[in-house]
Parts: sequence; structure tokens; C-alpha cells
Amino acid sequence: MPELPEVETIARGLDKRIAGDTIESVWLGSKPEPLKSSAAEIASVLEHSRIQRVRRVGKHIVFDLEKSGTHVSKTRAHVSKTTRPFGKLRAGYGAPARSKTSGAPGLAGSETRDRAQWIVHLGMTGQLLIASPTTETAKHTHAVLKLKSGRELRFVDFRRFGRLAVVRIGTEQETGFNAPGAEPLDITIEDFISLFRGRKTPIKSALLNQKLLSGVGNIYADESLFRAKVRPRRRAASLTTAELRKLYKGLRDVLHQAIKLGGSSVSDYVDAEGREGFFQLKHRVYGKEGKPCLVCGTPIKRVIIAGRSSHYCPHCQK
Repeated sequence: MPELPEVETIARGLDKRIAGDTIESVWLGSKPEPLKSSAAEIASVLEHSRIQRVRRVGKHIVFDLEKSGTHVSKTRAHVSKTTRPFGKLRAGYGAPARSKTSGAPGLAGSETRDRAQWIVHLGMTGQLLIASPTTETAKHTHAVLKLKSGRELRFVDFRRFGRLAVVRIGTEQETGFNAPGAEPLDITIEDFISLFRGRKTPIKSALLNQKLLSGVGNIYADESLFRAKVRPRRRAASLTTAELRKLYKGLRDVLHQAIKLGGSSVSDYVDAEGREGFFQLKHRVYGKEGKPCLVCGTPIKRVIIAGRSSHYCPHCQK
């Protein structure tokens, strides 16, 4: 699953390429799993909205949108000349969706809000790709946004664990989408230490708890624990202040370096341009079971903690 560095890399790439562009039309596939909001609501919010900014919130990609005036539009999206070979459509070309205020079949007439958000969670295999309309559409494409610039933004997800949702600012939520936990790159050392005080769960599980820290996943938890010289099974409450300070620094260092290198491509991850990351070449313990530790030469061990694989050096980490 893409973690903080991968999601940050994608969000930065999208912001650089499509911020300021306008979504002219939307195509949504027939599979229900990716849609956390209804197809009609997604189409209504996205169509004719200007993309102000694309940013990361936890493991989510958030598109800040704006739309002015009252607009009545067809929610059936006009696809490019490229055929969408996906069977039945939910909202898009050939499959008009209706809103509750629709005045006629196939039309979604509603008073638009000034601001809204499109929230994308990539799940395990989700990808957001910028493409030309003439580029062949992948089989597992679940959403296509046609942009005013002539390009398309496509959401592709083989395993369909990704999720698409929209929020109208000022109605459902005043401030928009927020992650449940603290931002690892912004949290202070004092707040970081207080997160783990008194917690009896393994420190690895605590790092993965999105209600504590939003965005940290398996790869970067393992790598940061190695740099802090802390074993993943240790209870969070057992870590000294000095060890938590090392973990704080190790986690931030790992995340910043991974972002700089475009994330880790260990499975399906690619950025918005379809390029792989390079931080997997810098992994010291993750995925290194049985290989010698780069520091001491001891074989790296792999254990299961709360159903997740954890990798560590039994000599360097205490």
C-alpha cells in the first residue's frame, strides 16, 4: 500500500501538472467498490470545477476544488475518442446519473458550492495517472477526468481497494477532510513522545496506528525503528525519552529521504507520470529477511506483529 512518501510524491506531481486546470467531464466505471460517495455526487461535484491545489493528507490525496455560479450540466461525461472497454457505466458516457434536484433525465441541475474536495485513497494498487486521450485505457480504470487542457486524469486500481469520495465545503464539513492522526512531518518532538507514553502495544503497531500518526506504513515503520535501534516488538511504553527522540529523528529522516527519491516501488507504485521511485534501493531492513545487516552483518529477521510483517536486526536493535 502506498505510504506517506509515495502519496506525497503523487500529490506534488499532480499539483505541479494540473493545478489551475478545470475538469470538463467525468467518466466512472461500473464497479461499486471504489465509490465512497455516490456516482452522481462525484460527477456533480467534479464537473466544471477548477483544481486549486492537490495535496496529501495522511495517506489520502486531496484535490481542493472551486466552482462559481449556478451550473446545470449533464453528468454523463464525454469520453475521448478512445473506447472505454469496461461494460456498464455508473456515471459517464452513455450512463446518465441523476441528482435529487435533477430537472430531467440525464441532467444534474443543482446550485453549486464555492468550494469542494475530491478525496482519493489509493488502497493497495491504486494509481492516479495523467494521460493523453489517445493513450490506451488500462483494463482496471475506474475513473477518467477530462481536463480543459486536453489531458485526462485516470484512476486505475487492479484490486479495487482504493476509494473515491467528495466533500462540499460548508455543508457536510466546514473545514474539509482531515486525517485522524497527527502529521508525522509536522508533529513536535514533545507531542511525538506523548503519543507513546503508557501504551502497552508494540511500538511497531503504535507507529502504524493511523489515529496516532497519519501516513506511516509498514516500510517506513521498519526503517525508522532500525535507525532508532529499537526492536519492533517492544512495548511503546518501555521506550525511554532518549529512544523516542531517536525514533522521532529516524522517522522524519526516512520520510524526507524517501520523498526526495520518489518513494519506494516494491509492488505497483508509480507516480503521476508512471515513473517508479528509488527509495527501495535504500532499504536497510524492510524486505531483507536473511540478508546481512548493512551495519553489523547479522542476518535480518522477519516476525509477524498484529498480522503485519516486521523486519529488524537482532543485534543492532534492542
